[in-house]
Amino acid sequence: MRFNTFKKPLSFLLLFLTTQIAFSSTGVKAQTPVIPTNSTKSICPNQLKPVVDVLINRPQFSRMRWGVLVKPLSSAQTLYSRDAEKYFTPASNAKLLTTAAALQQLGANFRIRTSIYQDGEGILRVVGRGDPSLKTAQLTELAKQLRKLGVSQIQQLIADDSYFQGEIINSSWQWEDVQAYYGAPVNSLILNENAAVLSLLPQTIGKPLRLRWTEPTEAYRWQIENNSVTTQTDTPGSVEVSRDLKGATLKIQGQLPVDSQPDITAIAVFDPIEHFLRHFRQSLSIEGISVTRMFSATGGKNVQEIAAVESPPLSELLVETNVNSNNLYAEALLRTLAIKQPLEKNQTTADAGLKVLKTTLTQMGINPTSYVLVDGSGLSRKNLISPEALVQVLQLMAQSPQAEVFRASLPVAGVSGTLKNRFLNTTAVGTVQAKTGSMNGVISLSGYVNTPQYEPLVFSMMVNQSDQPASLVRQAMDEIVVFLTKLQRC
Repeated sequence: MRFNTFKKPLSFLLLFLTTQIAFSSTGVKAQTPVIPTNSTKSICPNQLKPVVDVLINRPQFSRMRWGVLVKPLSSAQTLYSRDAEKYFTPASNAKLLTTAAALQQLGANFRIRTSIYQDGEGILRVVGRGDPSLKTAQLTELAKQLRKLGVSQIQQLIADDSYFQGEIINSSWQWEDVQAYYGAPVNSLILNENAAVLSLLPQTIGKPLRLRWTEPTEAYRWQIENNSVTTQTDTPGSVEVSRDLKGATLKIQGQLPVDSQPDITAIAVFDPIEHFLRHFRQSLSIEGISVTRMFSATGGKNVQEIAAVESPPLSELLVETNVNSNNLYAEALLRTLAIKQPLEKNQTTADAGLKVLKTTLTQMGINPTSYVLVDGSGLSRKNLISPEALVQVLQLMAQSPQAEVFRASLPVAGVSGTLKNRFLNTTAVGTVQAKTGSMNGVISLSGYVNTPQYEPLVFSMMVNQSDQPASLVRQAMDEIVVFLTKLQRC
C-alpha cells in the first residue's frame, strides 16, 4: 500500500472546478425554470433543484448513492433534499459531531495536561491524559523542569498509560489504514502523533533506495525488507511501504529515478509506550539526567506533581482536527469526553466518550436516531450519519455561544487545510467553510456558505458506493457549492 504523504490531508489532490454546464431550453418543460450555466452570476432558489439534479444524475454517477441537504442557516426551509434522512458512511464528516460535542462539553479554553509525579526517592511517574499535540519539544520542557529541580538521576521512570482504557486501535478500522500515520494508535501517552517519518532516497542506478529516518533511533525498532530499486532518469517512480501483521517488519517495494527527490512517508508506531519512553529518555539525557530503568505501570496516587506541560487550548486542537482532518486528534478528543462521567464496568474510554457525545448532541436538539457512531474520526466504515444530522449539527452550533470557535475550526475554500486547493478561481473562495471526508468509495462535504446575495446557507453532501475517481465526485460537489454561492432572492 502506498501511504499518503506525511502531513498532507488525505483529500488534497483533485481536479479543480472546470466543467461548464449548458442546457437547452427546448429540452425542459415550460414550468421548469431555465437552468443557468456555471458562468451565470446568480440563480433563483427555485432553479436550484434542476441544477443539482442534472449534476448528480450524470450517467457516470448512476451506480452511486447521493445524499444531499441544503437549508438556510437560520430557518427550517429546505432548498434541496435527496435522501437526506438516510444513513451514509460519512468518512471524516464524523469529526463535525465529535468536535461539536467536545466544544460544548469542555469549552474553548480546555487544555490537556501531562504530569510527572514523584512516587518515591528516585522514582518518577509520567501520567498522560491523551494530549494528541504532545511533541518532542514538550518532552524537552519536562526534562528542563526536572533539571531545575536538581534531578540528575532517575532510578525508575514509570509511564502511566492508564488514563484511556480499552484497545488503542478501533477493531473496525481496516488494516491498510492502521499501518499509516492517519490510523495511528490512540493511547494516553501520545508522542509526535504516534508516527515515525522516513525518507526513501535514490542511490546509483540498480541499487536499492536508501532509507533515512527522521528520528535515527527508529532504525533499531524495525526489520527492513527492502525490495526497491533506483532506476534511470525519466522513468516512472512509485514506492509502496507496508508493515506485516506483527508490526515490526517494514516492507519496501517500488522504484525512484536516480535524479528524483526523496519520497517521504510516515507510518504508525506499533508500540506507543516504548516509543514515548525511548524519546523521553533521550530528552532527559540531553539535559544531563540519567535513567536506570524504564517501564510501564499503573496505580499511582498522583500526590506530588513536580513537572507538567499542557496542550494548546481546545480551540486550537479543533483547528488541527477539522482543518487538517487529523484522525488522532479526533479520537483523543472523543476519549477526553469520558472525563465527564466515571467508566462503567468493562466500559472502554472510547465507548464512554461516545455516550457523552450522544447525550450532548441530544441535549442540543440533534435527533439521536439520525446517526450511529463507533469512533470519533470517521475512519470506521461502521459509522452511519444522515445529511439531516450533519445539517442539524451545523445549524445548532451556529446558534450556540461557541459558534465562532466552531466555525473557525473548519477549512476555508481556496484558503486553508483540506480545501486549500479546491474552489480556486470560483465565487466559493473565502465564502465557504466546510469539512471534507474521503475513503475508498466515499466522498463527503458539509459546511456553511456565506452567499453575497442571499442569506447564509448550510449544506451536507455525501456519496457512497462510488465506482468513479474521487476527483470526479469532488468536482461535481464543488460545482454544486459554487451554485449555492450564486443564489439570490427572486
